[in-house]
Amino acid sequence: MRGPGPLRERREALALVTTEVERARGGSGRLVLLKGATGTGRSALLEAAADHASARGMRVLRARCSPGAAPLAAVRQLLQPGHEFGCVEEPPEASGTAYDRNGAARLWHLLREHAAEAPLLVAVDDVHLADEPSRRWLVEAARHVDRLPVLLMVTERSQYDIDPPADCLDHTLSPALVLGHTLAPLSANAATDVVRSAVGAAVPAQWTDACVRAGAGSPLLLRALLDDLRAEHPDDLPAAVPETCAALYPGAYPSAVSWWLDSAGQATADIARALAAVDDVPGDPDHHAGLAAGMVGADPVRVSGWLTAMTRLGVLRPDADGGPRYAHPLLRDAVLSGWSGARRREAYRTAAEVMLRRGDRAEAVARQLLRTDAIGEAWATSALLDAATVAVSEDRTDDALAYLRRVLDEPMPAARRASVLTELGSLEFATVRSATGIPRLTEAVRLPGMPHDRVRAAVALGTALARRGEARTAIDILHALDEPLRDHPNLIRTVQAASALLSDHDPGIREEVYRWLREIAERTPDLVGAAGQALLVRYEATAGLTSADSAMKRIRALLESPPDPLAEPFLLGTAAAVAQWADELDEAERLIRRGLTGQRASLLHPMHEALLNVRTDIAAARGRYAELIAAPAAGQAGPAQVGRRAPTNAQAHAVIALVETGRTEEAALLTDGFDLRTAPESWELHRFRYARGVLRAARGDAVGALEDFLECGRRQSARDVVAPVVTPWRTAAAECRLALGRPDEALALADEELRLARVWNTPRCVGRALRVLGTATGGRRGLELTDRAVRLLRDASVETELLPALIARGRQLNAAGERARARDSLREASERAERLGAVRLRSLAEEALREGGARRVATALTGAEALTGSERRIAALAAGGMTNAEIAELLHLARRTVETHLTSTYRKLGIRRRTELATALDEGPADAESADAEQTGTGPAV
Repeated sequence: MRGPGPLRERREALALVTTEVERARGGSGRLVLLKGATGTGRSALLEAAADHASARGMRVLRARCSPGAAPLAAVRQLLQPGHEFGCVEEPPEASGTAYDRNGAARLWHLLREHAAEAPLLVAVDDVHLADEPSRRWLVEAARHVDRLPVLLMVTERSQYDIDPPADCLDHTLSPALVLGHTLAPLSANAATDVVRSAVGAAVPAQWTDACVRAGAGSPLLLRALLDDLRAEHPDDLPAAVPETCAALYPGAYPSAVSWWLDSAGQATADIARALAAVDDVPGDPDHHAGLAAGMVGADPVRVSGWLTAMTRLGVLRPDADGGPRYAHPLLRDAVLSGWSGARRREAYRTAAEVMLRRGDRAEAVARQLLRTDAIGEAWATSALLDAATVAVSEDRTDDALAYLRRVLDEPMPAARRASVLTELGSLEFATVRSATGIPRLTEAVRLPGMPHDRVRAAVALGTALARRGEARTAIDILHALDEPLRDHPNLIRTVQAASALLSDHDPGIREEVYRWLREIAERTPDLVGAAGQALLVRYEATAGLTSADSAMKRIRALLESPPDPLAEPFLLGTAAAVAQWADELDEAERLIRRGLTGQRASLLHPMHEALLNVRTDIAAARGRYAELIAAPAAGQAGPAQVGRRAPTNAQAHAVIALVETGRTEEAALLTDGFDLRTAPESWELHRFRYARGVLRAARGDAVGALEDFLECGRRQSARDVVAPVVTPWRTAAAECRLALGRPDEALALADEELRLARVWNTPRCVGRALRVLGTATGGRRGLELTDRAVRLLRDASVETELLPALIARGRQLNAAGERARARDSLREASERAERLGAVRLRSLAEEALREGGARRVATALTGAEALTGSERRIAALAAGGMTNAEIAELLHLARRTVETHLTSTYRKLGIRRRTELATALDEGPADAESADAEQTGTGPAV
């Protein structure tokens, strides 16, 4: 027997039909029960059997059952009036499901009469929907057809549902009286054949696989999907199978899915849709079973069984963690489309409540609340805020923004709303767009609340406005709190500190604020507080009014004072800046870690950025070029620099790091991203202008570089920033004037720089000034000055300043005819530059070596000796078993920075795996040098 074309993988079933038809024709009938899940092709197989029986001379009686029919309706459908066998007397009406024995007997007698005329195929579809008297009649008939030419062929839905099913038709029959056959879902291969036969074999395998998964092993669903796709795109199929039903026309597929669910009963349909609603929730099958059961009030045990059954059918597929997921997003969407928007929102709310009762993580609960209307209960507000806290701590800003925006839909006291608005506005300003963040911060300031919350909101708003170049408005907002805070002196001191720090964005305001702060400190020091006094120390340091030793003594004494939670960040950040200027880099790093640990990163705070800036300054002082270049804040100007119209300190250092590592083209791209003529005034603008001068000088544009350095100095001096601790513009300008043949002007600048450097009196400042003054002075006196610079900087281990001093001394020794000493100085500079990754300085050292008649020394290009300090530190932590994330957290670095350092380390060490780090790091300098000599074929220069 050959079945019709649509039947696939039904060879065994069709063979059974052939056998049983011949058996019935021979006078021995029986009941054949065809079972299968909805959509597996039971009706199609029954129709094929009817066609085959008819072709073999049998007469076919058909009935299709439906729920709610009258007693014996299915049997009467077989033998209804007007049937080809003649009129049938209607049986008397029976009430309910009472069995009319006389009517049943008459129908049985009529069936025997028909069987006497010709063999019969009695085909009954969907017997599970039949009325109970009809089911009983068929059972009784099955007990007596074994000696009649009658084949009873019945289809019955056999699928695991949430509500326990009624007894199957063969439940009360002897196995000898019934022959059962269960139809399995289509295999992937068969489903693939269906797709290719419908649309052609040339479709991509990925497209075919998507159709197969959306069809879930059901011929019904698969053909409905193909009908929709071909109707919408008769000439050219879509590039990808849609993931939502909105893209399907005329909608045969979602209709088929709805019919499939309806046939399973309301309880099963509700569970299927509940599971679709929480399809993105992670967890194992037991977790999903409990969650879905809780959402609709079903038995978790039955739900667990249903999940297993649907996975076997292909409706669900386990994800990487074993959790049940719909086989394709389109299938999930079709299942969920049976619920209205309001019903879905209610489902998400119920899911959130179930998850909360089960003790799931706050974020799991909050993700459901994102899809609901306002709940109006405290638990929802708490869950959303807790989730936002977790997201912020894990640097998932987009998630935190979503939770905070959603929580504003919930009713809450004004004070709590102000706190949420402060955090949300801070995040939006920092990461999305300032136009959104500032109105939220403004609303937070206006709302009533606790004094310390109002201060936080005002400081955040002031920080945002100052970054936009509106420092005057920022200071006015903070000063507006003076009267409301008159009974809170600690908070007033915090506001004063914030005002002083924000005034750095405007030179006129800065002078005014610090004059006012100094006057208060002179009259009543207690009114200024430790943070305010630290800011005054910082001001004196930049104004050239104090030494590093004196400043650090005062700062350390202030750090011993009792901490004030709101003012402490200002104290720590200011102390870290002064310590960095004083060459106390380790102490500065400890203060930064302490300051960052005590701050909530999601709140805009001027000292948070100040701490990050000091950390960047330390990285620059230590020559961590890879870290400076890789830092996210150092990226190119553009959409990433949200809320800013001016470059940042991190970008300025990135420009210099790119120059020092020989990547001047990239540095030029970064500087070209800003129009410094329109950028608002700020100290960061001056730092960036200085960095652009460094780039111009490195590219041979001494005139342009000099212009940048002098403009930087002019603007800094207008802010009372004259000490070389911030930006050494005088030494840079002096070198440009030397390059332009104007030694007298260079000498004047270098003398002034040395005078100011000796006031602050740190090796870095004094050594740098001595180097440039020595170069400008020339002769034996100049060489003495440069030699003093080298000794001072070597003792202080300030590598970034020692390298140019060694090169300057080497050049002067060459000029004095002391070639041997010159080579020693220049080789040391070259080797140190190579280890540091300072490509520009290494090139300068080697150029000077060649000018002096020496050939290049073999330096460590690879091996442990070639690692920079940052690379060695990170590699040691990685070798000790720490992950990149743990290293980043420990060192307060971006994970990308850690990855950049490790990539460079692997290259230098010649390894590929993390497990090789420990062994490679153990190689001594001698091993590394000999290996380099072998690779390059060179030895020490003579």
